[in-house]
Amino acid sequence: MFAIVTIAGQQFKVEEGQEIFVHQLEAAEGDSLSFDQVHLIEHDGQVSIGKPVLSTARVNATVVTDHVKGDKVIIFKKKRRKGYRLKKGHRQHFTKIKIDSIVA
Repeated sequence: MFAIVTIAGQQFKVEEGQEIFVHQLEAAEGDSLSFDQVHLIEHDGQVSIGKPVLSTARVNATVVTDHVKGDKVIIFKKKRRKGYRLKKGHRQHFTKIKIDSIVA
């Protein structure tokens, strides 16, 4: 059984027991979350598709770790022969969640 759900503005294909990293959520470690923007559910070969979401479907999750940083991304800009160089870095904040159940 899997579902396609929107979490923090991104769509994820999730299964029960799966742990995923999502953009930082306003939740503490151990909190229970519920996501109601479920677009598709597959259960034993039977597929239910929402238009655009399934009204009765829900995905329940638990926050495993609340503040995790991703890999560093380096942004480097240069214009040749002009003496212009710019170097910046960025690390995205993530929240690790575990999918507890998918309710159809």
